[in-house]
Amino acid sequence: MPATAEIGSTTWVIAAALIPEWGEGPGAPVASRETASILNASEREAHASITVFFQNREPIGPYRVTVPARRAERLCFNDLEKPTPIPHDTQFACLIESDVPIVVQQTRLDARRGDAAAITTIAYSAN
Repeated sequence: MPATAEIGSTTWVIAAALIPEWGEGPGAPVASRETASILNASEREAHASITVFFQNREPIGPYRVTVPARRAERLCFNDLEKPTPIPHDTQFACLIESDVPIVVQQTRLDARRGDAAAITTIAYSAN
């Protein structure tokens, strides 16, 4: 398969996400964060739309991200501001829809307990 093949899917779901509050890491304050790493291996620019869902409130979004052709992008949910910031310490899920196939991986850095703990998993591909 050539490196520029269209791999992945156009619809992805992260079912369990959380932006933890600030924590203290080894020797210095560290920001806890929730990220989605997005790979666009195609020859076309990817335009993705992200909708965030909550347990007890209406969804927010869409947030928009563009990933250039044959590039990877690390999207930090902490930095999303438009249409509104995602609340910290609130469980959420998200739907990521793209106009070209992409691959999405979720990573969380949780620094609330003094040691930074990281988890990562591939998102669910819905097609």
